[in-house]
Amino acid sequence: MGDVSQQVEDLGRNADNSDWLDRAIRIGLVTYGVVNLLIAWLALQLALGESSGKASSTGAMHQLAQQPLGGVLVWVVAVGMFLLVVWRLVEAAAGHRDVDGTDRIRKRLVSLGKAVMYAVVGYSALKVAINAGSKSGSGSDTTATIMGWPGGQWIVALIGLAAMAYGVNLVRRAWTEKFREHLTGEGQGGDAGQAYIWFGKAGYSAKGVAFLVIGGLFVYAGVTHEAKKAGGLDDALHKVLQQPFGPVLLGLIAVGIGCYGLFCFARARHLSR
Repeated sequence: MGDVSQQVEDLGRNADNSDWLDRAIRIGLVTYGVVNLLIAWLALQLALGESSGKASSTGAMHQLAQQPLGGVLVWVVAVGMFLLVVWRLVEAAAGHRDVDGTDRIRKRLVSLGKAVMYAVVGYSALKVAINAGSKSGSGSDTTATIMGWPGGQWIVALIGLAAMAYGVNLVRRAWTEKFREHLTGEGQGGDAGQAYIWFGKAGYSAKGVAFLVIGGLFVYAGVTHEAKKAGGLDDALHKVLQQPFGPVLLGLIAVGIGCYGLFCFARARHLSR
């Protein structure tokens, strides 16, 4: 059994150090940037009262599908997102070798969580690409199913707490500029580098706020045992819209999500991992 584990570790290490993985990551980051720009556009339309689609990854894919060659573009996004899944799975299996012990375990678990997040976006693209998007259930249907499990109410609440913790971490990374580690030195220099850093600060902050609201909805759904109270990004943005100065706040979040998309492009060009 030890030999098998070592072989898996060696295979993962070789993959993690390979040039093909760098190319795959760059393709995936560009597609993820496109997804975030589309979500930002839908969120901005929502803030202006002109929304015609959900401000979520699924809504973004439907928006993309309506463009010239949209079907092909959605397939490209799906492939790109699953390339990011492969990257994060490789990291989860054999990455983060610069740290030891519990830190390595923690970082590998985070990589596994990001693989799941990218897989969700990729799955949304895949459903739209094969014209199955309209057949999917709602987020509240899934939440209701989980609540039917033993202890499901608390599982939903824990999912919410995890989302909130991730949101806090994104905001922390924004204001400590921890995201700089994703760019090479060249990518941080000059006027372009300063622009990339501002994109990162705005983007990570906006995504963090969105995850805080999403997590809060799940916690509330779990505590009250009302599955319909839970929701994804579109529900979270609608909740922001209902607050005082909601359209202004939502507009700022939309701009921030767009900045995150631009940062993904910068990261693809000046990749450091």
